Amino acid sequence: MAIDFLDRSDIIEECYEFLLGYAAQGLPTDEGSAAGREVRTRLQQAREALIGLGESCERAVVDQQLEPIGHYDGFRSTLARDVQDSLACIDLVLAQSALSSQLIDNLNASIHLRSLLTDLFLFGEVLRARTVAVEGQ
Repeated sequence: MAIDFLDRSDIIEECYEFLLGYAAQGLPTDEGSAAGREVRTRLQQAREALIGLGESCERAVVDQQLEPIGHYDGFRSTLARDVQDSLACIDLVLAQSALSSQLIDNLNASIHLRSLLTDLFLFGEVLRARTVAVEGQ
């Protein structure tokens, strides 16, 4: 469903926005602050949203009857790679005993995470445009 994909995208985007603010705080660790307590939760939520994102995209393509299907197959392959790479980066960060602002800033700068976000923005816009077109008929 398009809604599932968009909901997952929102969770990931909100996490990224939170991480930007966290990185700007200059914290040496995630211990002892409200933002520090929240950073692991946000990363875990994003991780959970990433798992199954490719399948959610595939369901959205079928449910929305997006054509030509070959173009969407290629995109789904790109999305799958970007999800896998982003999960690896997030898992590496979550495995650390302390999450400094600098570590989170480096995660934010990761080309893998940025590619994923671009995928989400791109396909999200396709879905929103499709919804507007269908509602206008």
